[in-house]
Amino acid sequence: MRIRSGHGKLYEINTIVWLDELSRKHDERITLENLPEEEIDSLNQLGFDYIWLMGVWKRSAMGREIFIRGPEFQNFVRDFENALPGWRLEDVIGSPYSIAAYEPEPLIGTWRGLQRVRKMLNDRDMGLVLDFVPNHTAPDHKWVKTHPDYYIQGDEEDYRQNPSDFTPIELKGRTHYFARGRDPYFPPWSDTVQLNHFNPAMKKALLSELKKIARYADGVRCDMAMLVLKDIFHNTWGHLKAKNLYIPHEEEFWQMIHYSLPGLLLIAEAYWDTEWTLQQLGFHYVYDKRLYDRLRHATAYDVLMHLKADRGFQEKLLRFIENHDEDRSAVAFSQDRLKAAGVVFSTLPGLKLYHHGQFEGRKIRVPLQLRCVRDEPPDRELQEFYMGLLSIIRQEIYYNGRWQLVMVEGAGSENVIAYQWQNSREFVMVAVNFSSSDSSVYLIPQLQEDLDRYVLSNIFYKDAEEMLQDRAGAVSLSMKGYGYCIFYGRVVNI
Repeated sequence: MRIRSGHGKLYEINTIVWLDELSRKHDERITLENLPEEEIDSLNQLGFDYIWLMGVWKRSAMGREIFIRGPEFQNFVRDFENALPGWRLEDVIGSPYSIAAYEPEPLIGTWRGLQRVRKMLNDRDMGLVLDFVPNHTAPDHKWVKTHPDYYIQGDEEDYRQNPSDFTPIELKGRTHYFARGRDPYFPPWSDTVQLNHFNPAMKKALLSELKKIARYADGVRCDMAMLVLKDIFHNTWGHLKAKNLYIPHEEEFWQMIHYSLPGLLLIAEAYWDTEWTLQQLGFHYVYDKRLYDRLRHATAYDVLMHLKADRGFQEKLLRFIENHDEDRSAVAFSQDRLKAAGVVFSTLPGLKLYHHGQFEGRKIRVPLQLRCVRDEPPDRELQEFYMGLLSIIRQEIYYNGRWQLVMVEGAGSENVIAYQWQNSREFVMVAVNFSSSDSSVYLIPQLQEDLDRYVLSNIFYKDAEEMLQDRAGAVSLSMKGYGYCIFYGRVVNI
């Protein structure tokens, strides 16, 4: 499948929860083997380019046991009760990011089922995206026994000083102290063990695993991709390198992946200003957490400053206002701000990520360890908003047009975010009053010099009035707080 560049839509589905919902809907157990084609048709009708089936790989029995017996388990009990009142311990199946093997989780399906779903998607010009976790595995992954040198290890003294940082495992009559996977700014993930990226043999083995995944997927979402950059990995684990196999390796792991699998869509979950670096190493799209934070907490000015970055950089960002790691957008944003933010992120260059349940306004942030969740009534108004928005951004101009910011003048101009998509004879202009205050502004489309006259039509709007085109080509627009308007413009000959 051809990789979409510059613009596209990705839909993240919590696979095991989705299959449970479909099982109740169709009154039979649904897995990847018997997933009804009508469900794929429904996704296709929404205009998605990629479907991310999150959490398809085999979960760890040992990781689940560590989680349930660990001190952090009590922190999840309230979330479990909120998501699934009356939950039982068997409903807690462990984290999808504590991966025991890159093979389908039996509760979800088989390789044949995964292949079937990919074919159904590809037949409808959609691609399948799956998870890839380069930083760690589950503690019962086969490599722990067959290749313990594939993991960062400490010694007994390290374990005594920081017992929560290590998992002791007996191998051939000897205790090994495996470091737990971690983000250096947070406590370790107790249900994981840390892969040793100092070891070239481990990297080669990990590449082989990804090549296996690539036979069944069109792309991968790479979990915490920045953690295995050489500098970051050394800063996190260099203090233990003397106790582990360490052979300097000049090539970045992601360079090796990009060169080895050039046809595979690579999406990086990444933070800490590593976005540009990862783009240069071959990632097609990298998480845009900065946009999310500014849409949620900051002003229109802050958003605009972010949007002034180089267009080539922006085209390789993954935009979102919700995913499985963040609060539900229906909770994180007031409804007016939510719709305004939805218009902004959906109409920018880059890949747009939508999350299972986002369109219906679901408010429960599903704990990833649960296999099912209680039903929530849909927010019909929000659902109608998203259906209208999705129908607009399917237009080809969002794929083949040129994006740029639009000049804004007038009272309240500091609150208005405006930009356009243009090709040779038409353009789309987006204006959002990203503030609770009213604004009366002039928008000045950035057209070619010989294309300064056009006919406008208002195709998607809320609380936007008095659309007038003056002789200089500017558009007069009055918008209430968090109002928005998308115009379609057709250039006419003078």
